[in-house]
Amino acid sequence: MKRMITMALGAMLMAGTASAADLRIALQDDPDVLDPHRARTFVGRIVFTSLCDKLVDIDEKLNIIPQIATEWAWNDDNTVVTMTLREGATFHDGAAIDAEAVKANLDRARTDNESLRKSEIASISDVAVVDANTVAITLSQPDAAFLAQLTDRAGMLMSPASFDADPGQKPVCSGPYKFVERIQNDRIVLEKFAEHWNADAYAFDRVIYTPIPDTTVRLANLRAGDVDIIERVAPSDLEAVAGDDSIKLASVTGLGYQAIEVNIANGAKADHPLGQDKRLRQALDLAIDRDVLNEVVGAGTYTPAYQAFPPASFAYDPEIGKGGRDVEKAKALLAEAGHERVAFELTFGNNTVMQQVFELVQAMGAEAGFDISLRPTEFAALQSVLKSGDFQVGQSGWSGRVDPDGNIHQYVTCEGGLNDAKYCNEEVDRLLNEARTVTDQAARKALYDEAQIILREDMPVIHLFYLPWPFVHKAELEGFVAYPDGMIRLAGVTMAE
Repeated sequence: MKRMITMALGAMLMAGTASAADLRIALQDDPDVLDPHRARTFVGRIVFTSLCDKLVDIDEKLNIIPQIATEWAWNDDNTVVTMTLREGATFHDGAAIDAEAVKANLDRARTDNESLRKSEIASISDVAVVDANTVAITLSQPDAAFLAQLTDRAGMLMSPASFDADPGQKPVCSGPYKFVERIQNDRIVLEKFAEHWNADAYAFDRVIYTPIPDTTVRLANLRAGDVDIIERVAPSDLEAVAGDDSIKLASVTGLGYQAIEVNIANGAKADHPLGQDKRLRQALDLAIDRDVLNEVVGAGTYTPAYQAFPPASFAYDPEIGKGGRDVEKAKALLAEAGHERVAFELTFGNNTVMQQVFELVQAMGAEAGFDISLRPTEFAALQSVLKSGDFQVGQSGWSGRVDPDGNIHQYVTCEGGLNDAKYCNEEVDRLLNEARTVTDQAARKALYDEAQIILREDMPVIHLFYLPWPFVHKAELEGFVAYPDGMIRLAGVTMAE
């Protein structure tokens, strides 16, 4: 067997704690359901990072490291991975995290009717219990992205005893903090789980997450001392942050993007011009000036995006989007499609930055012949709107994944868990499914390149810009590191007295 070398836990095993105070984290949005198999929001993933352990995690350089699985080994043809589980780890209800529990979680993630993880781990054909601390996962074919998928919600572990008790409302998970209460649009409260296998690395008795959609208010709360960390500080506030010695910026280039998706076949609202004619989607893409979005809203931090893959990814194609904005070509496409002007509704999550972004998109679109009405909605509600098809064009943000498969497959394949547009092209499916089975990067990139040619023609998703992850925290907070996946990891984080 080809063996993955067991990685050192490093910072995860830092001993010692400081003050046992609360840690207060301000989020840009309110999470949706607190069930990792059914959830879809970025801010929910931030909460899950403290609430639910995973089989494996990543370090700040994107290396896959142990969490509940302490080591793993592949068979010779990379279709079976055998994982050794951490002894003594327990769920928040006291039940052991053993091979039976891991099997139950993976089976639920890949078969539950409401699971959004099914397309992420579709390659699993069987999960077998070898013994109490060993699980063997068989894949239907080699899957180059499989371990990377387990570093996120597909690999998170909840107590199987909670599956029938609506875990999205009262999750019983496995992380260093356990669920206490949630008041919608107000706060989520977690308290330290003293029996966690790495409890000594966590300094705070409670972690309180508060949604504050307005970026100015979020920063004001930090500067006033009412919260300790804020995520996604507005680019326009970076100068103020730099001039305030009481707070510190911790920023990192992310793996994700902001985009808009067009409803093509998801219910009655797909029956609109953009949903029915790809030329109009191409025209909208050409109408948007990403450089203006970067300069006006992003203050130079919103790198223009024309594809799902960030520049750091081996799958990135630098040729895509080189032409930039072309209003005259956009108008010509409208005319070719038989329209002088086209009206549509754009639904988005109502926070300060996205309001600015889509007001600019609205103005840019008007110059090319699009009459865009903006429909702001609360962010968690937006997720329901997209899933149900109650939109014509909608905001589509993605925080990014380590492997390129995670940035594209579930958004544009016919059965993709996050394919709200219900776009379906069998050749795209074939190319992206084949890319999962290939381990050679050059061969995988060639497949992604072919898929992107089709996607740029069909244009179900119009990418806008890549996401930086700028966090700001109190100067007294020590040990906080910004990770490229945008998660807030609290092992080794303390508050100086």
